[in-house]
Amino acid sequence: MQQKIYNLDLIFEGTPTSFVIKAMEEMVDEQGGIVEEPHRHNYYSVIWSFTATGSHIIDFKEYPILPQHVFFVSPSQVHQLLADPDPTGIIILFTPEFLRKNSIREDFISNLKLFRDSDETPPLPVSEAMDGRLREYAGNMKAAFEGDDEMKFETIGAWLKLFLIECNGSCTLPPPGISQEAEVGRTLVQRFKQSVESHFHEWHQVKNYAMALNVSPNYLNEVIKSTINTPAKDYIQHRLILEAKRMSLFTVKSGKEIGFDLGFDDPSHFSKFFKSTTGQSLVQFRETHPF
Repeated sequence: MQQKIYNLDLIFEGTPTSFVIKAMEEMVDEQGGIVEEPHRHNYYSVIWSFTATGSHIIDFKEYPILPQHVFFVSPSQVHQLLADPDPTGIIILFTPEFLRKNSIREDFISNLKLFRDSDETPPLPVSEAMDGRLREYAGNMKAAFEGDDEMKFETIGAWLKLFLIECNGSCTLPPPGISQEAEVGRTLVQRFKQSVESHFHEWHQVKNYAMALNVSPNYLNEVIKSTINTPAKDYIQHRLILEAKRMSLFTVKSGKEIGFDLGFDDPSHFSKFFKSTTGQSLVQFRETHPF
């Protein structure tokens, strides 16, 4: 049974909107299976498998596609969707611009546990209790999208929020905090992650982020490690390595140029950092991922 590789960008082609919802069956009819290299988008993707199987590679980690599971892919994440024949499900795509135009605050998405810029991105299982509500929300979005009501996108935005809120309530990554102390820690972790996303090209030390967040390096590391089971230093290094891998596949820049872009003044320092962290040189990584 040969897997087919689908291109989500083609769903947006010819559509002058910043939101699209489509059944997987429609995608199969339109594309038939198109060979597509791993790629990244500038929009959010929600991929809900009803009966689809196969595999989904997100940021170099492979996850199985299973029936009644939902994937959430953020802009800039590298991914590749490989489905077995005759998949059924729903694909929802929307841009940050869609959120802004329909009065959905930026922090709505960042406060969810679903979209993760650089962490592991496992699919969310859909329980029987969730299924009916999610199908209702998705069905209402699709009906509005295919209609011509002048307020259609405002309507879609409302149903999209309900869909994501329903999914978020069942997401256990990370476990929700219940105490005031846990809530303070959750807020600090969120601020730390946002700061890393903004500054990892220039700040490589925990002390840089601790100073920006007005806490001590030891306290920041303690909170990060106890909340996400990863020391702050390791989280920063993981983000650097992930970006280096992305750049190695999506640019023709040399290792030296990538190192400079990531804030390494000494090319040999970057080379040693990459190899000691991944176990292979940047050249070897490119050779083993010839996309």
